[in-house]
Amino acid sequence: MAALGTIRKRGVTLIVIIGLGLFAFIAEEMFRSCEATNNEKRLRVGEVLGKSLSVQEFQDMIDEYQEVIKMTQGRDNLTENELNQVKDQVWDTYVNNVILENEAEKLGLAVTKEELQNILREGTNPILLQTPFVNQQTRRFDASLLTKFLDDYKKVQAGQDAQMAEQYRTIYKYWQFIEKTLRQQALAMKYQGLLSGCLLSNPVSAKMAFDGQTEESDIRLASLAYSSINDNDVKVSDADIKAKYDEQKEMYRQYVESRDIKYVEFQVLPSDADRKAILATVTDAKNKLEAGADPAETVRKAQSQYAYLGLPVTRNAFPRDIAVKIDSMAVGQTTAPFETKSDNTLNVIKLISKAQMPDSVEFRQIQIVGQTLDEGRKTADSVYNALKAGGDFAAIAKKYGQEGQTQWFTSAMYENSQSVDTDSRKYLETIINLGENEVANVEFMQGNVVVQVVSRRAMVDKYVAAVVKHTIDFSKGTYSSAYNKFSQFVSANQTVEAMEKNAAKFGYKVQERKDLFNSEHNVAGISSTDDAMKWIFDAKAGEVSPLYECGANDHLLVVAMTKVHPVGYRALEDVKDVVKSEVVRDKKYEMLKSRLNGVKSIDAARAKGAGVDTVRQITFSAPVFVQATGASEPALSGAVAATKKGSFCPEVIKGNAGAYMFQVVDKKQRQGAKYTEASMEQMLRQQALQAAGRFMNELYLKAGVVDNRYMFF
Repeated sequence: MAALGTIRKRGVTLIVIIGLGLFAFIAEEMFRSCEATNNEKRLRVGEVLGKSLSVQEFQDMIDEYQEVIKMTQGRDNLTENELNQVKDQVWDTYVNNVILENEAEKLGLAVTKEELQNILREGTNPILLQTPFVNQQTRRFDASLLTKFLDDYKKVQAGQDAQMAEQYRTIYKYWQFIEKTLRQQALAMKYQGLLSGCLLSNPVSAKMAFDGQTEESDIRLASLAYSSINDNDVKVSDADIKAKYDEQKEMYRQYVESRDIKYVEFQVLPSDADRKAILATVTDAKNKLEAGADPAETVRKAQSQYAYLGLPVTRNAFPRDIAVKIDSMAVGQTTAPFETKSDNTLNVIKLISKAQMPDSVEFRQIQIVGQTLDEGRKTADSVYNALKAGGDFAAIAKKYGQEGQTQWFTSAMYENSQSVDTDSRKYLETIINLGENEVANVEFMQGNVVVQVVSRRAMVDKYVAAVVKHTIDFSKGTYSSAYNKFSQFVSANQTVEAMEKNAAKFGYKVQERKDLFNSEHNVAGISSTDDAMKWIFDAKAGEVSPLYECGANDHLLVVAMTKVHPVGYRALEDVKDVVKSEVVRDKKYEMLKSRLNGVKSIDAARAKGAGVDTVRQITFSAPVFVQATGASEPALSGAVAATKKGSFCPEVIKGNAGAYMFQVVDKKQRQGAKYTEASMEQMLRQQALQAAGRFMNELYLKAGVVDNRYMFF
């Protein structure tokens, strides 16, 4: 009871303690929840119509698209710029598809299996011609080849040949991409078709469009250029600028945040000492090649960009600067070191041999593997002798479980390789050098291959050449010195004002970039500036970044964030110069209009100082180009179309570059123009379809698109 009394005495204190404990517990859980939500947001590449796209999902899309490019173009990898293009393409496709699918769902639009099958049966879609299912005789997509592949795919996946299964899986993934793309295209065409149906033409609009294109007017034009009035003679107040800004405010609406930066970048270049050291390396390689040293070893030790294969290749296999020289070289000749500025290299070439050889070889082969290596060698010898004696190749191949079908081998299949192992070299040399119908027994580490060349086509010059192509690069010491100096500059100048004041003392220049968007892939056109991009879009105005090492490990960069332009209307101060120029133009027009007040003829306008000229073949559908002011004037085209032949337009037309008055001298249909209602309506329908495509921009603006790719890529 005493304890209970104590608790009652301290009831308020106890309630406070318990309340604080509960609050701490709830706050902790809330913090964890917020942290989890923030972590989830940090893993989002973007958002469309409230639908989030994770980093992994986006990366999977990029990988899929890369594989398609590699398969269709025979590429092993993509450059940084190409990969950036892929990322943009994947993102744009994703955004458009999400928006389109949302609109289609509202309208009940879908692509059925039957519609997709019809597309495949027709086989006319250009995408289908990029698939492996094209009939080589008709050069058209063949749906039966696709059906056979899909059946074979199921069988192969259930089989034991892992390599074959992987090959089929690659093609199957490619087909899945094609099928998905076909569905998306078909849905987009349905939506655009429906939308364009709301913009159909009629006989009245068709006739008006025809007249607008073919009715030509000749006029006498009086013009007064705005440039005839000095800008200093035009008085512009802040109130004028504010009023014009309010009038044109929609023109200055910004849908995506952008940022202004100032930056200093420095590219590290090789010093004179670096160049001398590289020249010494290349000269040493040249001397060794002339003395008959092993080409492969010499090229390797000289750190050449271009590997020595020792195989005959066409001139297409060499870099352009090497190919240009090699045609005129004599066998055994070694060049003096020469510089190529386009790729920043020092080069030496030794032409080892040159011969006319086939660019394409048709051959067939039988692979021989015995229980033991010796047994396999003996079997290969007997097969070789049988073929030399005139044996039936197909029959002998069948005996060893092979079909012995012919296949084509081309120079392009090997000449761009960076290395060739011993067995591959032996195999390639055999196929390249065999004559038609000749047979060879090629021994490998694991077995033998008996090869017969069936035909040799497209004889071309082929070369064996040792090429030393050494990059003229800076040394570690040169880079270290440049880094230390730049680092000192960054450390000593941690404000924008300090950077601008002291950059010249260090030999640097402060540069400016306005309106940098987070959808861009680099800063100041320098590659590998991902970290700098992330910093820019996280920084506050006035902050200075750390030092970034970027480019091809040859650039140093520091950035100052100067201004944030949020989504919404641009501030007047940001667009003041543009708005002021509009106000000046308006005031000049009013001044010129006042000068022409009361003018009722071209001659009267001339008397007021206007230049007079004749302008011919003006149509409503195209802006008039006025030679006197050097500008295109759409407003003038409309005014001329609305004025009758022989009439003088008493209104002073406000143009882009001047004030105008005119008299229509002649008005007639273009010679040979013939009105066909059906064709004009068809043209207008096509224009409507194009206009419908532009509605995607409106849908995009309403889709709440959030693009955070800069944070991850």
